[in-house]
Amino acid sequence: MGFKKTSDLIAVSFKIDESAANTLTTSEIALQLDVLNNEIAVIIAVDLNVGSPEMIAATNTSVRAALSATLPTTFPQLSDSNTIAVAQEAIRSDAVQAVGFQRNAAETFTGDLDYLAIVATNNMFSAIQGAGNTSAKAATGRVWLYRARADASTYAALVQSEVLSA
Repeated sequence: MGFKKTSDLIAVSFKIDESAANTLTTSEIALQLDVLNNEIAVIIAVDLNVGSPEMIAATNTSVRAALSATLPTTFPQLSDSNTIAVAQEAIRSDAVQAVGFQRNAAETFTGDLDYLAIVATNNMFSAIQGAGNTSAKAATGRVWLYRARADASTYAALVQSEVLSA
């Protein structure tokens, strides 16, 4: 991959609120990349914190959040090529008892990866959606990245891949 690091580590924080209970809501995170100079964002870690779902007897509830390189039309899944990270908290309940579950992906990778994802366009998107809750929920997140300059062919391939897989 032909790119050269041009900045130190940058932390980008964000918050997203559901527009209404159990409604897919997205929000743009502007990266302000210098597209004329083939600037890209190289993501090395993501932390997503979702609000707690409500405990409602005999009702399954959940709150999930995601970070995506492109604007999602449905909730982003890890199987989608432009999804960077997902997180979910859920409560499974019957009339007598309830069990809570938590699922996070790509919060802090401990393996030997140079980076987690690359964003070549000027923005990325957060998404949130609850299920079974009576009120709107929120999520917060932080993305650790650095800026880099890609050579022309690498930049063109990254932008084309990101845009065509949206």
